[in-house]
Order: sequence, then C-alpha cells, then structure tokens
Amino acid sequence: MHTPPVESPPRPPAPRTAVRSAGILGVCSALLLLLVAVEWRPLLTVDGDISRTTHRWAVDEPGLTQVCRILTDWVWDPWTMRLLCGAVALWLAWRCAARWTALWLVAACAVGTVVQQGLKAAVGRSRPVFPDPVDSAHYAAFPSGHAMTAMVVCGLLLWLLHRHGAGRVLWRTALALAALSVVGVGLTRVWLGVHWPTDVLGGWLLGALVVAVAVLVHRSRRP
Repeated sequence: MHTPPVESPPRPPAPRTAVRSAGILGVCSALLLLLVAVEWRPLLTVDGDISRTTHRWAVDEPGLTQVCRILTDWVWDPWTMRLLCGAVALWLAWRCAARWTALWLVAACAVGTVVQQGLKAAVGRSRPVFPDPVDSAHYAAFPSGHAMTAMVVCGLLLWLLHRHGAGRVLWRTALALAALSVVGVGLTRVWLGVHWPTDVLGGWLLGALVVAVAVLVHRSRRP
C-alpha cells in the first residue's frame, strides 16, 4: 500500500505584537535619522543645551568622570559586549548543540555592527567639541556605537534567557544588569562629551530594531 508523504506542519505566522514592535521601532528610527540628517534646528538646540550642561558637571566632578571613563572604556565597551556575545554563542554550540541559534546570535550582532558603521559613514555627524574636553572619541557621532551594541547584545541575550525558561531570580538579575548596562553606557557617553543625546537615543532605537528583526527571523526558522 502506498503511503502518502507526511507534510510538515506550516510554520506559524510571526506574532502580531513582534511585527508591530519592529514596525514602530523602524518608523521611530527612520524619523530620528531624518531629523539628524537634515539638522533640524530644535533638535540641535536640545542636544546642545543638554551636552553643555552635562559637560560642566563632568568638569566639576572629576572623580565621577573617571568612573564613567572606566565603565565606558572597559565594562560597557562594544568589544566587551561582542566578546560576551561570542562566549554565549560558543556555549550554545558546545553545551546545548544549538548551532543554528549560536550562528544566528553572532550574525545578528554582526549585522548590528555593519548597520552602525554604515550609518555613521552616511550621516557623518560631528561629535561635540569643548575647549576643555574630559574624553575623546573618533569617527562620526550618529548613532552611538556603545549604546547600539549594548542594546543589541543585551536584548538578544535576554530574549534567549526568556525563551529557554530562565528561573525568576536569574531572569530578574539579568534584566536588571541589562537595563543598567544599556542605560548606563548611554549616560556615560553623554557625560563624557563624546556623543550628543540623540546619538545615544538613535543607538538605542536602532539596536532595539535589530533585536526585533532578529527575533522574527529566529521564530520563522525555529518556531
């Protein structure tokens, strides 16, 4: 008797909430990018006011400024975040035999880096300049690479923890550390005068967009 081939069940469509989130993040990112690119005066005024204020604080508080420099250059540096991502990918491939997920994680971080560097080159925004700088940075300003990398790595790792059913204590600890890292690195970049506030906001939005799209891709391949 001929047995008909068994068809694999169709993949479920991506949840509407995830698609909607990606769409909203995409619109917000594009709008901010447009305003920065055309140098919208009200936006530049707010950026300048905040940056001048935080710079005065940074000059007046050298101890706190040094702590911010250590955090942003070592603890929350993009390469530190990428190494963390790589370590988790190796663990997934070795201990969990989840090679596709490990490759997906590395690829998502790589895409975030390419998008970040490409937009920096395309927008070519200058960094803040002060007569008495407390720190320095190179290349274009928008978006903040520190802020975007932290958002991408922390967002992806949090999603993986949630997907694998992390316990309540582990989940809350990871969530607190991720929030501290993402918010903290953005604040240090503005405090040290190497980024405008909208550079950091752009990094956060674009990083969240990369995470949202990466999650949709993973769900489409591994529902």
